[in-house]
Amino acid sequence: MSANSAETAGQVEVVLVKSGRTKIRYPAELVHDDGTRVTVRAPWAGDGVRDFGFVRFEPGDVFTEYYWRDRWYAVKEVRDGRGGLKGWYCDITRPATLVGTELVVEDLDLDLWRSADGTAVLRLDEDEFAASGLAASDPRAAAAAENALDTLELLAREGGFEALLA
Repeated sequence: MSANSAETAGQVEVVLVKSGRTKIRYPAELVHDDGTRVTVRAPWAGDGVRDFGFVRFEPGDVFTEYYWRDRWYAVKEVRDGRGGLKGWYCDITRPATLVGTELVVEDLDLDLWRSADGTAVLRLDEDEFAASGLAASDPRAAAAAENALDTLELLAREGGFEALLA
């Protein structure tokens, strides 16, 4: 599969890079690739339970993840083991690349959470983003990241995720 493939089927390995290092890698089922957006599905890849206070990710959870080659974010729909929607966790990232069977995504620290019922929309890790130094080292990327967070927040508050992920 090339970086602009429109193929569907098979497995990919999601590689999340942060600050130049691989943070996590995990296998995922390739659900769809239209050449711009790549959709994968994978079980929770973390060790044990991760409790953020506003949501818990735990064994049995299933993530349907949407990555774009032309946008600075990824949206992850999170469901529990019974299929109940927990919400959407959004990473602000550089545009994704798919080369061969590796889907590589560079995390830029900013995140957004939208609960399933839409009552909670939370901007996350803005302090980490500020401390990352990206604004000084790559002002264009920092501006794109901040714009992506604002865009996602607006979609989350106005119920636009359904159209985004359709």
